[in-house]
Amino acid sequence: MSDNDTLESYSMFANVYSYMGLPLSRDVISADLAVLGIPYDLGTTGRAGTRHGPRAVRQASANLRWEEKRWPWSFNAFERMAVIDYGDLEFDPGESHSMVDAVVDKVASIHAQGSRTLAIGGDHFITLPLLRAVHQQHGELALVQFDAHTDTYPESSEYDHGGMFYTAPKEGIIDPNQSIQVGIRTEYEPSEHAFEVIDAAAANDMSCANIAAAIKRRVGNMPVYLTFDIDCLDPAYAPGTGTPVVGGLSSDKALKILRGLQGINIVAADVVEVSPSYDHAEITALAAATIGLELIYLMAAADD
Repeated sequence: MSDNDTLESYSMFANVYSYMGLPLSRDVISADLAVLGIPYDLGTTGRAGTRHGPRAVRQASANLRWEEKRWPWSFNAFERMAVIDYGDLEFDPGESHSMVDAVVDKVASIHAQGSRTLAIGGDHFITLPLLRAVHQQHGELALVQFDAHTDTYPESSEYDHGGMFYTAPKEGIIDPNQSIQVGIRTEYEPSEHAFEVIDAAAANDMSCANIAAAIKRRVGNMPVYLTFDIDCLDPAYAPGTGTPVVGGLSSDKALKILRGLQGINIVAADVVEVSPSYDHAEITALAAATIGLELIYLMAAADD
């Protein structure tokens, strides 16, 4: 392609194919970060539809393309890092084990080639195979989880979006003693797991700086996997999700907390549980797209 044939990436209306107008590519060797979709929702226990989340988030991200750099960051992340949209992972429809195998195989390969990943879900179960894949390259991980639910429920089935963080510590993938959950506001028993928890009521009373400081203290220098379940946000800010719970964080507070995490070693991240059929005016999809972009900037700022 000549320069005259290159598709412009800043349009909010034309050629809305990829996240942030990034090049669609599977050339991971030349990429620092690969954004990928995992259109899966068979682990859902409530309202289904998150298999359409990656498409909705990509489309909503067109609203963010026009800024040369994301406010209030002082640089353009895409000038610091080579970022691609890897597209959606393919797996056999209706077969959860096929999804797990595809995620572990492809994402482990991406990390083995030196790239990081930002996954767009899909329901929250996808985080378990993602963790398994990232663990192959980086060893034991610290988990930073933004969520309304702990997802540490031992009664969950093998493919269920409520039991990933019960399973992952047992497999030695994450260290719960250096992991933390923010925004929890559903029933859980603190004695059942070793995660530090900043519940939603506490988080909404704390400053963003204090929450970010608590997260940094908890994870220390460990490699970090950051997972953001969109239902961490109050349904006023994210109605399009399978298990909405009132009393959550505002989108503004979540973004400020994320910006305060500069300096932690995020090796992979995901944004999950966007269910577009329950969304209104792309509110949830735009929130997820913006959080994803914030995570990209956070990773790009790591060396400052």
